[in-house]
This record gives sequence, structure tokens and C-alpha cells, in this order.
Amino acid sequence: MPEKPLIAITMGDPCAVGPEIIVKAWRHPEVAALCTPLVVGDRPALERALQVCGSRLGIVEVAEPEEAYRVPDGAMAILPLSRLSEEDLRYGRPTLAAGEAVYRYICTAARLCLAGRVAAMATAPINKEAMNRAGHDFHGHTELLAELCGVDDYVMMLAGDLLRVSLVTIHEALRDVPGLISRERVLNTIRITADGVRRLTGKARPRLAVLALNPHCGEGGMFGNEEQEYIAPAVETAKHEGIDATGPHSADTLFYFAQQGVYDGVVAMYHDQGLIPLKMLHFDDGVNVTLGLPIIRTSVDHGTAYDLAGTGRASEKSLLAAVRMAVGMAAGSKGESV
Repeated sequence: MPEKPLIAITMGDPCAVGPEIIVKAWRHPEVAALCTPLVVGDRPALERALQVCGSRLGIVEVAEPEEAYRVPDGAMAILPLSRLSEEDLRYGRPTLAAGEAVYRYICTAARLCLAGRVAAMATAPINKEAMNRAGHDFHGHTELLAELCGVDDYVMMLAGDLLRVSLVTIHEALRDVPGLISRERVLNTIRITADGVRRLTGKARPRLAVLALNPHCGEGGMFGNEEQEYIAPAVETAKHEGIDATGPHSADTLFYFAQQGVYDGVVAMYHDQGLIPLKMLHFDDGVNVTLGLPIIRTSVDHGTAYDLAGTGRASEKSLLAAVRMAVGMAAGSKGESV
């Protein structure tokens, strides 16, 4: 059995920076030292990325993922699931064919993980609209992977060395968020986050801070009552279950203490509440990890960056961090949900 884990790296939107950051990450000696990487994607897009990045790496197509172990140094292993035309590979202008290809990359990598044929998957950014226009109605990677894995309770977390932030609601219109906050939803997020942070940090009882939804924790009900009705009761239940959680905390001050290491993880109520501070600190090296799945999935924490596509200037740091985290989680996983 090979010692290094086999990590599937999905290309994401082939019209975006995904192929380029994969090429740039592959050139780092750290990647080969940590794992056996396998690109799941489109060969023409990868060939173009090699040219853009001025790389002399070769490409070896594999029919089965395990063949990646035999690919020599100096070459990239790819499981080719599409061969898009030049018309479908225009930078920043994904077509229906590209949207369909993105969906296939994700599904194939997830199924390989579920079958135990790869240890984990790390994903490059996608264009959700293109995937939706191709007939696949998901808000993003997280929701699609949850369906593929048959999981109802899952959590999106973004993590860096200083902050780890999970979300009670993910990709929702801001006007809809208050109606989606419930005691059970907050409690499930705390539970899954506690388990995920424990796996990421090795701490038996990681300290979690749970944020309020409203300014100043609702100011005793003046600005909203979600804190009193849902968030505080969820925190109390989590405490009774042995989870080291506190809150609700006011979001405008909590992150000052979190980035100093007072907390191991933060549970935010909605997307921008948690991810604006996270990306201010970890824009280049943050990692998106989906907790609660029976597979390991990490991702870059940035989008398609169409303005950089084709320039070779997109940073590979987040993808390197995602691969590093995937390998670490694979090493510590024993078949349990992560």
C-alpha cells in the first residue's frame, strides 16, 4: 500500500484560475512530499495553464485513479473527464459545457472518496451560475457534496492559522437569514464544529465562541430576539453536552479576541458575518473545509478570479493550504465523519 495519500484535486471552472493554481501548486516540492496528487478535470485546460505559467511539467492521462502512483516525477497525473473546445474555454466566460464539466469533476471525486479509492478531495473554485445553467441546481460545492454523501447535517468552515469560522447559514439572501436561525440548527452547527475543530487541532475540548445575529446581541430584545429564543438556549444545551462553547457574543468585538487565540473556533450566523474577518487575515492561505461529511473535502477560500485568469498571477497559496489540510485530515481520519 503506498504510504503517501492519493488526493484528488478538482479543476473547478476551467475558464477561471483553477488550472493555473493547480500547475503552480504542483511545482512546490511540498506537494510531492506530502501526497500523490491527481487532477480531475480537462486536459486542454491543463495544457493551456502549463503554457500560461511557463511550466515544463508533462501530463499523463490515467484511466483509474490508482495509476497516478506510477506517474513519474516531472509529470502531472490527470483523470480527464472532459475535452472542452476553445469556444468553451474562453477565460471568464463559462458555457453550458463548462458548467456540466464542473459538475462531473465534483461528482467523480466525491464518489472516489466514498469508495475509498482516494484519501481526500481538494477543490478549485467554481462558477455556481454556470453549473446551475447546466441543470444542476446547487448553491455551491457544499450543498452538492452533502447530497452526494446523503448527509443532512453539515457545516461549512473556513480555516487559517489564526481563525477557524463555521457558518450556521451558508449561501442565503441576507433577508432570509433570521427565519433560518433555530435552536436546533445552531446546536447542530456547534456540535459539528466542535468535532471538526477537535480533529483539526488535536484538542480534546476546543473552545468555541458562538456569535449573535443582531448588533449588541439584540440589546435585550430591542434589536431582535433571536439571541434569547434560539442562540443562547443552543449554547446552554451544548455546554450540558460537554462542549466548551460560550455566547452569544457580539460579532463586532469577538474577532479581536479570536485572532489572538482566545478561541479555537467561531460559529457565525451567516456568510459575511464570519468570512469577512476570516478573509482579511487569511485571503491567501485560508481553506474551506466541509465538516460532517463521511469524506474529506477541502477547498481554496477564494472565487474564480476571472480578472486574473490567463495571466499566471493567481496565487496558489490557498490551494497549497487546502492540500496540506486534506493530507493532515486523512492522516488522522479512521473512517469517521469529518
